[in-house]
Amino acid sequence: MKNILIISGHPDLGTSVANATILNEVARALPEAEIRRLDSLYPDYRFDIAAEQNALRRADVIVFQFPFSWYSVPGLLKLRLDEVFLHGFAHGSTAELGGKKLLLSFTTGAPAAAYQKDGFFKHTIDDFLPPFATLATLCNLDFVAPIYTCGISYVGREDTAAINTQKDQARDHAARLIAKIREIAA
Repeated sequence: MKNILIISGHPDLGTSVANATILNEVARALPEAEIRRLDSLYPDYRFDIAAEQNALRRADVIVFQFPFSWYSVPGLLKLRLDEVFLHGFAHGSTAELGGKKLLLSFTTGAPAAAYQKDGFFKHTIDDFLPPFATLATLCNLDFVAPIYTCGISYVGREDTAAINTQKDQARDHAARLIAKIREIAA
């Protein structure tokens, strides 16, 4: 299996049900994968650029795991992109990331019905993905269709049944993610 790098962009996994469950399931199923939990590595949001670039260099498959935040990535992951995906490293004539696969794995708080042309947001999930596809194009990465799960929100966190439902949804998400990683890393 190729080298797998999973970058967790959740700003506080300690408060997460779904993203924490997904990462734990993936770590159990793919112990060879490198999982970089940005919230614990960089609680002060000061990245070790060399370490982050070296992790990307080693990877054949790059997974961004995150909660959909304001129709994109959380600030922690966005800042990492800004500071690590530099010209000359991630893109440009001396870029080093070409040929790697990029897979997005994310959860949304709103239900799937909200992400329809006639839904609350008036846009589908696919409508929000062009910036990611463009990042992949710029960096010569192979953009893989994302794995996502809608309807995992903070509502009902005090309700044990709701938490268990979210964990079940997260385990299902993790199973789909693991299968996709195995497929593209073969």
